[in-house]
Amino acid sequence: MAGSVKLEYQVEARRIDAHGAVATTKSAEIVLDTDLAGRIDAFNPAELLLAAVAACMIKGIERVMPMIAFELRGVEVKLRGVRQDSPPKMVSIDYQLIVDTDETDQRLELLHKNVRKYGTISNTIAEATRLDGTIRRKA
Repeated sequence: MAGSVKLEYQVEARRIDAHGAVATTKSAEIVLDTDLAGRIDAFNPAELLLAAVAACMIKGIERVMPMIAFELRGVEVKLRGVRQDSPPKMVSIDYQLIVDTDETDQRLELLHKNVRKYGTISNTIAEATRLDGTIRRKA
């Protein structure tokens, strides 16, 4: 695409100690679990990756809603990543998009199709590993 504008993103991360690090962008920061033993009060790198996919999908829903006049009360994303040890990598990510809406099943599928088609992070991850999921109405 000649002449297309490319967006750039910047994040800085720094080690605090053997138990953690902090990443910053704009005026936001996230504590990172970089402790070899793990810690329960911070996201480890794999969890950050899953959170990025979830954020991408929710942001995609926000973008698509006005374009297709989709009405909802809320959205939840549940993700499960499977990591192999050798070589270390995520081999699959499964997700469930749970939407609190009165829209029809066909409209729900339209929302899902658009979220998958236009998600920057989900498209990037889908090229690197298996990314599969479903969309359903909140019970």
